[in-house]
Amino acid sequence: MRGMVRLVAWCLALALVALPIVGVLRGWFAANRWPVTELTVQAEFKHVTAEQIRAAVLPSLGKGFFAVDLDAVQHSVKALPWVESVEVRKHWPDTLLVRIYERQPFAKWNDGKLISRQGMVFDAPDEAASVDLPELRGPDSRLAEVVSFYAETQKAFANTKLRITGVALTERGSWSLTTSTGAQIVVGDRDQAGRRLRRFLDVYPQLMAGHNDGFAYADLRYTNGFAVRWPSQAPAVNAGGTPRT
Repeated sequence: MRGMVRLVAWCLALALVALPIVGVLRGWFAANRWPVTELTVQAEFKHVTAEQIRAAVLPSLGKGFFAVDLDAVQHSVKALPWVESVEVRKHWPDTLLVRIYERQPFAKWNDGKLISRQGMVFDAPDEAASVDLPELRGPDSRLAEVVSFYAETQKAFANTKLRITGVALTERGSWSLTTSTGAQIVVGDRDQAGRRLRRFLDVYPQLMAGHNDGFAYADLRYTNGFAVRWPSQAPAVNAGGTPRT
């Protein structure tokens, strides 16, 4: 019995010593002592502004050093559109350190969205309109497929003067490309895309002879050829028959 009493006494003593320490560290006690008043930010400031960061962190400033919730600060800053990841630390006695890694945009996606190099889609409607990036379109569920097809076209057109700046996939599964000159190339079904693009590129040098302005539209869906429309001309129909998807 005496041993049990001694054990209980030791537990109470340890609790009385540990509780204040844990309370300070968790911000339960001394919540207003040693307030955090300094903010140090490391970022590129390419798309994320100092004002945005300050507004996100402001609710946590002024609290006691041990009362600042780092997870809350991190969550608030990461919610900014261009933020990829955030590191937050405290530096005794009054400083909050925030390290921000911005998203690196890879392409535009549908209307007002961007794709990061990590493959994440994020909203940036104002910035998206002014950024010079490839324009990719398609169902959200097929984002990876659209990005993959865009990469394939970059390889296919690498040795030509044509620069592909856009890829679009319709709900019905038809693919089309846009060049830097604004010309449109309708490819059709993905299964036939490789063969159709090779057929078009094989004759492209001869096709362009005498046409310095380039073409305005090309339909590659024909069985044995393709149709081309030149600027300011009526649509040309290829002798290969009716275009297929």
